[in-house]
Amino acid sequence: MKHILWLLYAIVVIAVCYFAFFRNDSTDTSDQWELVWEEQFSHSDKIDTTVWSVIPRGTAPWNKYMSAADTCYGIGNEGLVLRGLHAEGLVNDTVPYITGGLYSKGKKAFHNGRLEIRAKLQGAKGAWPAIWLLPDPGFGETGRENCKWPYGGEIDIMERLNHDSIAYQTVHSYYTLNLKQDTIPPHFATGSINPETFNVYAVEMYPDSLCFFINDTHTFTYPRIETPLEGQFPFNQPFYLLIDMQLGGDWVGEIDPEEVPVEMIVDRVSFYQKKQ
Repeated sequence: MKHILWLLYAIVVIAVCYFAFFRNDSTDTSDQWELVWEEQFSHSDKIDTTVWSVIPRGTAPWNKYMSAADTCYGIGNEGLVLRGLHAEGLVNDTVPYITGGLYSKGKKAFHNGRLEIRAKLQGAKGAWPAIWLLPDPGFGETGRENCKWPYGGEIDIMERLNHDSIAYQTVHSYYTLNLKQDTIPPHFATGSINPETFNVYAVEMYPDSLCFFINDTHTFTYPRIETPLEGQFPFNQPFYLLIDMQLGGDWVGEIDPEEVPVEMIVDRVSFYQKKQ
């Protein structure tokens, strides 16, 4: 049995190396990709509600401060501004902080292509800005049950904590979370960012893999593998995009009230598909 397990592990490692080296040796979108949709917030004067909706408040650590208050949102010269703010004095609310977030749920989905987001992230103790994807039951042939978290999967294109000079890129699923299979294959990586300016975060979505990039540097590839275990690769389906300014939670730690307000600015969202 030990020999079989080691053989399976070797096969997975070889597959990961293959995807990382051969599939991702070039990230020049002009050579490989055709732009099929783009939102340039820096060229807009308002949020397009045919594509974006305000993320409602929930009970999870990431959405417990979400708010529809106008003060959490803005369009400036550099793009879309999403803010984390003290609630007191701005809104009559039951929470100490309010945060802004948008998603494309039920309006715009992404599948089989390269999704790029150019954003600038202001640092603060307790700040947790995120750009990520969840499966959208309103698109494609995927049933609502297959989209339930974590069975439908989660693709984290960018998460940044506090004042870090790195960003996290991660996949979650029933396989990685419930079955604790988060090393075969590895399910996350980090990449360097310039905290003072804009950075480009990207994921390439293929039927058999997800390939992640920061500023066109490949960080890691998560491949589909042969396994008898359930739910290893639920990612070959349409996903909607979430972009949100988050505050607090067990992962990022306590919020320093002296470092709030805090902002994230999104210049553009671009979606490419392979040239024919």
